[in-house]
Amino acid sequence: MNKRFLGAVAISVLLGTPVFAGQCPADMSKIDEVLAAGPQISDEDLAMVKELRAQGEEQHSGGQHAESVETLAKAKALLGIE
Repeated sequence: MNKRFLGAVAISVLLGTPVFAGQCPADMSKIDEVLAAGPQISDEDLAMVKELRAQGEEQHSGGQHAESVETLAKAKALLGIE
């Protein structure tokens, strides 16, 4: 692989991680607000949202911020959050 390409990827990861790290708590907070209000979704979707929310928090705590953002986005989609 091209050394410039690898360098660019490394810089992107290093610069992008703080952005993702800050987004995770905001996403979790939005999900928590909707859950507290009692969303009108099926029991199956509610269980999935709770599972995704917990998984996203674990990923965030483990430093996997990009993965956490993706996981939390799935939960937000089920809840109709943009």
